[in-house]
Parts: sequence; C-alpha cells; structure tokens
Amino acid sequence: MAVLITGGAGYIGSVTVDLLRARGEDVVVLDDVARGHRSAVDPDVPFYKGRTGDRALVARLLGERSIDACIHFAALAYVGESVSEPGRYYSNNMAEGLALIETLVAAGVKRFVFSSTCATYGEPEQVPIPESHPQWPVNPYGWSKLMLERVLSDFDHATGLKFVALRYFNAAGATAQRGEHHVPETHLIPLILDAAAGRRSHISIFGTDYPTPDGTAVRDYIHVSDLATAHLQALTHLRAGGASECINLGTGQGHSVLEVIETARRVTGRRIDAQREGRRAGDPARLIAVSDKARRVLGWEPQLGALATIVGSAWEWKLAHPEGYPN
Repeated sequence: MAVLITGGAGYIGSVTVDLLRARGEDVVVLDDVARGHRSAVDPDVPFYKGRTGDRALVARLLGERSIDACIHFAALAYVGESVSEPGRYYSNNMAEGLALIETLVAAGVKRFVFSSTCATYGEPEQVPIPESHPQWPVNPYGWSKLMLERVLSDFDHATGLKFVALRYFNAAGATAQRGEHHVPETHLIPLILDAAAGRRSHISIFGTDYPTPDGTAVRDYIHVSDLATAHLQALTHLRAGGASECINLGTGQGHSVLEVIETARRVTGRRIDAQREGRRAGDPARLIAVSDKARRVLGWEPQLGALATIVGSAWEWKLAHPEGYPN
C-alpha cells in the first residue's frame, strides 16, 4: 500500500516525501506545480500533475495505485493574497479539499493527515496557545483551513474517516536535498538569508514597539524535518487505530525578529542590514505553541529545535542552491 501526498512538490511536502521513502514507505505525489517544483521530487516517485479537486484525476490515481492513506499539503498559503483574493483561497483550499476527501472516502481510503495552521486561532487570547484556544481566524487563509478541519470532523462522524490535523506554527530550515523556494518569498528566515547572500539590500523589521523583550514580534520556529517526522507519526497513529485529533506543532520556544537576524549574522558571518518599519496590520506580538499533545498522542519531540540549527540548515541549502530549484 502507498501513501498519497498532495502538494508533495512543495516545501514541507517534498521533505515529507523523502522521509517516508527513507522509512520504506511507497509514496505517490499529486501536485499541480503551480507553486511547487517538479525537481523537488525524485524522478522515480510516481507523480501525477493536477489539482486535488480534479475528481476524475484523483479517481484514476486511486484506481491505478493501492492507496491506504493521504497526507494533504496542497494549499495556497499567502495571508495577504488571501485577503485580496478570498474566492481563490476558499475554492482551492476548502472546496478542492472537500472534493479530494469525498473522492478518497468513495474509494475506501479512511486515513487522512492534514496540513493545517496556527492561523486558525486568529488573534491569540493567551500565549502559549493550546489546542483548546478559541478558533476565530482573521484572514481567509485561516478560515479556509479551519473550514476543512470542520469538514474532516463531520466526515469522521458520518463515514468513519480518521484524521489528524496538524496546526503548524513557523516552518523553517532545510535538509541537504530540500529547501525553501517560494515565489514570491514572504518568510522571515529565507528573506534574511537573501540579504546575507547579497540578493536583497536589507531585511525589513515590521514593528519595533511590541510588548516583547526587544520590541519585535516573537514566533515559534520549527525545523521542516521535525514537521515531516510529525506527519509520519500521525500516519502511524491512524494506522494503529488512533482517534481523530487536532494537534499543534511547535517547539514551545519563541524567538524575536531581532534574535533571528542576530543568529543569521553569527551563522553566516555576513553583514545583514536591517531597516525598521511600522507594524503590519494583523501581526500578533507573540505566537508560541503548546505542544504537549503532540508529545503525548504522537510521541513527537522536536530534534532540531535550536534556532542556530534551523538557520544554519537553511543557509547551507541556500549556498548549495543559490537559485533555488531549477525551473
């Protein structure tokens, strides 16, 4: 039996593909490569180019491959874009996700690991944030993910589909083979490393007056390899007959924007100019996970949680792939 990985040509998806294959799993990838990279998936991996909402394609794939579970990464993930193009996000992330789930269930696939997000919580009422925190997103991206969480819960009750929704905090870092290459890039660490590599003149710091120790926003950074491991452990949980769960993924440690910049300066040995600017609307001061449930339910423990390790791995990948993935 094989695992279907949607969005397997993306950042976290490609790392997860590599990990599952290293653990002896058969993997099939479905990706439209609109924002992923075909070269991020080894050529010997069965690859279907297309959208998760293409019911005919997914049904054909399921007929051609023996699939016992799906790990669903495929989604649009730019917060600002979701505000300006909400229909696109509800269509791609929620409606196409629903079509995928219906097609899987019709074919008898009843295990589903979902790439969700801490954006489902909205503005935090308490930090660190537990899974019991109220969910009221502040943008369509967060709502599209929360809606699919609800779809999964309802399908669990109606059809017996079992799922684990993994609510990421800030994914970062790289493996030797796979790294972060988004167009456009919006994540802090790759933008800082672009400045270190001379590919941008400076890094912008949006907000220096937050109620944090140094005035800049604090986030919980988690290594992409640790994220991939959590997906494998979620799959193991479901195969063992585990109940459906929604689980945070983070280290429980927060690092400010200034801390990340200083760490990058030490790791790279390069000059990194920073420009202080005003806050961006909707940016919370602190986002840190309570991850006790991941440890208790999945047996998951971050192995690469040190900020210098995360930044260092991303820098090594950037040096080895200065242009990112080939077109």
